Amino acid sequence: MFQELTEDNLEQIVADNKTVVVQYAATWCGNCRIMKPKFKKLATENPDAVFVLADAEKFPNTRKLATVDNLPTFATFKGGTFVNQVQTNKFEILKDLVDEVTSN
Repeated sequence: MFQELTEDNLEQIVADNKTVVVQYAATWCGNCRIMKPKFKKLATENPDAVFVLADAEKFPNTRKLATVDNLPTFATFKGGTFVNQVQTNKFEILKDLVDEVTSN
């Protein structure tokens, strides 16, 4: 399942779902736009996880759940707990991160 945040409620989404993968992005970020369709594709391939696109500038509380100092940043959560994150524009690295959290 893929969704874009419309309010600063990622903490609740993480608490309510077993596995969550987040793309932190911004409207001005070219690499974020390039990675978005790849992120959405992974969402269709992993129906047991919730994939969330979060605007890192609009939602400060959401941003606090990971260390976001470069965009795009991808973070994973399992059982309400932060697992791992990467800052990348390479699909292979993102896929490895998703595989790590969805294979358990």
